[in-house]
Amino acid sequence: MGILVFVFIFISLAQHGDAQGPDSCNHGGGLCRVGSCDSGEYLAQYCFEPIILCCKNLPPSTPES
Repeated sequence: MGILVFVFIFISLAQHGDAQGPDSCNHGGGLCRVGSCDSGEYLAQYCFEPIILCCKNLPPSTPES
C-alpha cells in the first residue's frame, strides 16, 4: 500500500503546473534542490513543483565603470 501512495505522489508532482523535470533543469545548467536554493543561486523553474526547485547560479556581477 505504501508503494502505491509513493507512486501516486510522484505522478502528481510530475504533472503539476509548469514543472519541467530534472533533465530540463540539468541541461539548462541548473541543479534540482529540495526546499530552497543555496546562497548565490536563484529559482529558475521547478523540477517537481512545488517541492523540488531548479536552482541556477547567479551571474557574476560586473563592476561599473
